Amino acid sequence: MTKADLVEQVAQAIGPGITKKDCAAVVDGFLNAVRQALADGHHIEIRGFGTFKVRNRRARVARNPRTGDPVRVEARAVPVFKPSKNFRAQVAGESEAAYESMRG
Repeated sequence: MTKADLVEQVAQAIGPGITKKDCAAVVDGFLNAVRQALADGHHIEIRGFGTFKVRNRRARVARNPRTGDPVRVEARAVPVFKPSKNFRAQVAGESEAAYESMRG
């Protein structure tokens, strides 16, 4: 799915009161807000969907797959997404009731 497909689906979900251009501005605004929050070191929690956060990876020594030579990989911050339990269950094709019964 591309961003254009996402804009199309959101516009259809909202109904005839919004144009695709306006919907694209909303989607862009949301994505920019997520980017900026992560760049500022914040995390974003959307209940029932998941959490976006920044994880710091430590420096390490990796290997060049072609030559086998060791290569130093510097420490860096990477964005990560952790889906909610309900979202994971939905993607796996399980209903929420089945997921809750598994938890005991």
